Amino acid sequence: MTDPLTARLAATVHAARTSHGLSAAALAETSGVSRAMIGKIERGDVQPTAALLAKLSAALGMTLSELIARAEGDERRLVRAAEQPVWVDPDTGYRRRAVSPAAGRPLELVEIELPAGAEVPLLASAFLHQQIWVLDGHLRMREGTEVHELDAGDCLQLGTAPERVFANPGSRPCRYLVALVPRAT
Repeated sequence: MTDPLTARLAATVHAARTSHGLSAAALAETSGVSRAMIGKIERGDVQPTAALLAKLSAALGMTLSELIARAEGDERRLVRAAEQPVWVDPDTGYRRRAVSPAAGRPLELVEIELPAGAEVPLLASAFLHQQIWVLDGHLRMREGTEVHELDAGDCLQLGTAPERVFANPGSRPCRYLVALVPRAT
């Protein structure tokens, strides 16, 4: 049985794909996600991982935050902490909470909790300016060949490397805030 957020994500991915006039095969080629997996995601047969959703959202010209916000369908200006949508990666336990109201564009604030020992690869988005502020714990962030070691209070402006890996080498969870703003064109 599919949970409500997985079902809404399925419909959102399908709607975004069709609104771009893309076939599942074309989205597969652009995103690097197999056509079969796209079908499973769009049917709600699987709960997609953060890595898969990041690839799909980038290929559809949106952020992971935007994709999840669209799935939530919420346009309020105030979202209480208890009402903020939370998504958990089924593979790593990576927990993502959309802090900003969906109507708060262009700024997006996202709180991440990365479990001890977890590692999450994500593709960079060339059309976003992003900063990470570590709230608690230790974060090892790899951008291409460059490695950043961040502790509580440290803030990093992300570079342009296409591949990023967020890792928590510590023995307790790491919490950090990601601020995203579209780059000026």
